[in-house]
Amino acid sequence: MLAAAVASVRLSTAATPKLAFKPVHLPPIAAAGGSPRPLSLISARPLYRQDYPFLAARAVASPAPPSATADGARPVETAAPAETARRAKIGVYFATWWALNVIFNIYNKKVLNAFPYPWLTSTLSLAAGSAIMLASWATRIAEAPNTDLDFWKALSPVAIAHTIGHVAATVSMAKVAVSFTHIIKSGEPAFSVLVSRFFLGEHFPAPVYFSILPIIGGCALAAVTELNFNMTGFMGAMISNLAFVFRNIFSKKGMKGKSVSGMNYYACLSMLSLVILLPFAFAMEGPKVWAAGWQKAVAEIGPNFVWWVAAQSVFYHLYNQVSYMSLDEISPLTFSIGNTMKRISVIVASIIIFHTPVQPINALGAAIAILGTFIYSQAKQ
Repeated sequence: MLAAAVASVRLSTAATPKLAFKPVHLPPIAAAGGSPRPLSLISARPLYRQDYPFLAARAVASPAPPSATADGARPVETAAPAETARRAKIGVYFATWWALNVIFNIYNKKVLNAFPYPWLTSTLSLAAGSAIMLASWATRIAEAPNTDLDFWKALSPVAIAHTIGHVAATVSMAKVAVSFTHIIKSGEPAFSVLVSRFFLGEHFPAPVYFSILPIIGGCALAAVTELNFNMTGFMGAMISNLAFVFRNIFSKKGMKGKSVSGMNYYACLSMLSLVILLPFAFAMEGPKVWAAGWQKAVAEIGPNFVWWVAAQSVFYHLYNQVSYMSLDEISPLTFSIGNTMKRISVIVASIIIFHTPVQPINALGAAIAILGTFIYSQAKQ
């Protein structure tokens, strides 16, 4: 019986037809350059990832960390917060700079209207800033700079130009409206180009020269149509422009390689300017004139006059300090644009607060001059 069973199995096996297996020809896989390349055991993607997605999901390795991108670049998710923080910081600098400058100009004009002694007013502004920074260094709120004799020698011409520019601007503010002083001071880029060209032999592209034409034309139009024009006030603003141009030139040439932060640089500049200004202030006005003028101002204004003097002195230092600090964070082009916008804010605010009468043709001259300053900042870069 066993033999019969074995024979039966052999007969059933022989009767079953054999399955024919045909080779499968897979299509070629396109290479990175677009030309097809043959499928190999090394480069081919496992077929189960196509047919069984749930297996493919389990087989895929965990994604690389954000810092391990293919091209080595920093991922957007990581870089975006840092860039946003930097822009926010610059925005705070600009807003603070403009606000402090507007406040200073308002209080400075109030003081000069009641106490028309620009030499003492200028001295008090520098003295307040020097006292603030000395106290900051003594209390370790700010780190004192490491300076030597060479630093102070290089700073001397910068301080002389800064002193002249500061006093001249204050003289102008004492004689004319705040808005008119700043319209004329918007012509500083024209002085910069002319001084650099004729005194230093520097050459500029044609767009730079063309950009100073609306600046000069706008300032001239504003000066001719100014209702309360005063030659002393006009010349004060012009001298201030020229002095600040030389201050920038001396600063670039003499302060190269001097590793001092913007805040400490301006602090040292204020202290040296104060030393230079003091003897001239005593010679030009003197304690007797100051005492009589002070008593008159206090009698007319009251105790608020003292607060006006303190405010204009402190805010002068603060707005300059913030502007110098912003130079550590932004490009010269951004700073120039910010300076132009600052003048616009001061002009508009002073016209509103002091009710300064402005003719349409005068406003047009101011707009042309400021627009020229903006075009100059673009062409210069």
